[in-house]
Amino acid sequence: MIISISSHRLAANSTLGKSDRGFTLLEMAIVLAIVGLLLGGLLPVISGQIDQQRRNETRKYMDEVRDALLGYAISTANKRLPCPDSNSDGTAEATCSAQQVGTLPYKDLGVAEKDAYGNVLVYAVAKEFADSTTHFTLSTTGAANTMRICTTAACTANLTSTAAAVIVSRGANWANTPSADEAENTDGDTDFVSHDFVQSGYDDMVIWISPNILFNRMVTAGQLP
Repeated sequence: MIISISSHRLAANSTLGKSDRGFTLLEMAIVLAIVGLLLGGLLPVISGQIDQQRRNETRKYMDEVRDALLGYAISTANKRLPCPDSNSDGTAEATCSAQQVGTLPYKDLGVAEKDAYGNVLVYAVAKEFADSTTHFTLSTTGAANTMRICTTAACTANLTSTAAAVIVSRGANWANTPSADEAENTDGDTDFVSHDFVQSGYDDMVIWISPNILFNRMVTAGQLP
């Protein structure tokens, strides 16, 4: 009987010793490898979700900017769109030069300075719609400073050829070497490119104000004709 009890105690102590010894280096390495594989699979998903959130926030911000531009034009004191900012101080230039592409005059519009990617928006305006000396009328076409929104940099097809104003977010990869389509949005001319998002490629976001939308808002506000 005494021998039997001792045997049980020895077996229990042996089991306890095994449970107390902890993980071996090999076991820890296996666990870390499994965790690494799991995290590696999740990172692209998380990264994609973060980028999509930033795109959504930027689109919302750009819509606010478009409304602010229309509000600026409707203002009794303005009756025109603002000129772009050419010296990065956040304010519009007093007059638009022949080159009417710059950055957003966010201070004059009362909107946030940057998009969700930390960049100031590119802003361009047809000079006729931002002329402070002769305000535009219902017959203004913007033909002298036509701004086109194309589907490719070659501009063989366009979404519009008479944009009154254009707003561009350069997306997440603006600091990297741009594609030909993205380069078209920052080369300072009056052609812009807008098409679907391309993973690891084109990620610019482009919206514009058409003359008809601008006229409609001005007429509704009693600023035209």
